[in-house]
Amino acid sequence: MSAGEHVVVVGLGFGDEGKGAVVDALCADGPVSAVVRFNGGAQAAHNVVVGDRHHTFSQFGSGTLAGVPTWLSRHVLVEPIALATESRELAALGVDDPLGMVSIDADALLTTPFHVAANRAREDARGRDRHGSCGKGIGETAWYALLAGRGAGRGDVVEGQEVPGTPGPAPTVGDCADPVLLRRKLDVLARCYEPLIGDGISVDDLVALYRAFAGAVRVTTGDEAGRLADAGRLVFEGAQGVLLDETHGFHPHTTWSTVVPRNAKALLNGRSARVLGVTRTYQTRHGAGPLPTEDAAVLARFPERHNGTGEYQGAWRAGHLDAVLLRYAVAACGGVDGLAVTHLDAPDLRVATAYRTGATRVAELSTPSVAGCVPELEALPDPVAFLEDLVGAPVLVTGAGADRADYAVRTPVPR
Repeated sequence: MSAGEHVVVVGLGFGDEGKGAVVDALCADGPVSAVVRFNGGAQAAHNVVVGDRHHTFSQFGSGTLAGVPTWLSRHVLVEPIALATESRELAALGVDDPLGMVSIDADALLTTPFHVAANRAREDARGRDRHGSCGKGIGETAWYALLAGRGAGRGDVVEGQEVPGTPGPAPTVGDCADPVLLRRKLDVLARCYEPLIGDGISVDDLVALYRAFAGAVRVTTGDEAGRLADAGRLVFEGAQGVLLDETHGFHPHTTWSTVVPRNAKALLNGRSARVLGVTRTYQTRHGAGPLPTEDAAVLARFPERHNGTGEYQGAWRAGHLDAVLLRYAVAACGGVDGLAVTHLDAPDLRVATAYRTGATRVAELSTPSVAGCVPELEALPDPVAFLEDLVGAPVLVTGAGADRADYAVRTPVPR
């Protein structure tokens, strides 16, 4: 990639495309002044392997092992307890003062144990109709933040979920430095959720913990994105995949997050950036939801080192590369400027170039629906050439293994 050029990394599948390894490769190729998270929260699971070190990044940017600091923008849902745990894990890997490498926008929403417990209670109640939530409170955090603005009260149904009590303004990272305001917001939050989850969580303990958190990280205000962008090259690290996007994904199996590059572009405020879409050479997803090319033989052929069955997400699934879904994801992004292709070490691949639904052949989707679609499969002899032709954009990062050494960053043709 070109030196000095900002890059927005977006997953083009259902997540787990290899975004973390791609961000690590870009940061190791350097120079990069910061990794910016622009969506999602603590449910991210981005695996990076560097020699004998492996870490699954959740809230820290995946450039951390390359020495690149992280900024969590206002679009990220921040879970301080999980962040502290991840900091200790990184310190054990030899990262010096991990929390000193993180800064956070004051307006970022807090994910609390109340949100986590409510998320799990709702998902448990769905039984066999589970949405495939990670159980980390992400959707509940975003949902609660909607309530005050909509004037919602106990018993109202907002976005398909019943309000258990009387809500108030959502707590933010900036509130952690103001114990009076923080306690007031957490008290209201606790009372709102008590009919759903009970009263086992101590607000006093949370206030003390969050005050310590506010003293351990740098909290930013104003146009921090602009300051960072003008100071050096940024890599924007997306979470989840476009096929899970809150607007463009396959409901109800979606995330409460904008996965497409819109947030990153808004943070850049007119500054140019290259959008880099990430795909595996075969299709994967966690848990419930559509996967048209799913094939048990693919799952058996490509054992997954760093992904498995999640307590709330469900089982790890795999299938053949899906060109129809890939075209749809690229279109949802408004196009991409380049591709990162991972798992190029997977042999003897096949690809769905279209679907059949009755007598109709479908090569492109206009809406997120694949009901009744049967994939048309053919051999995929050269994934890089096929994907460049399919998307009309160059492959700029390749990965043929789990380790950073298995990744290569290519120099693009000037635009």
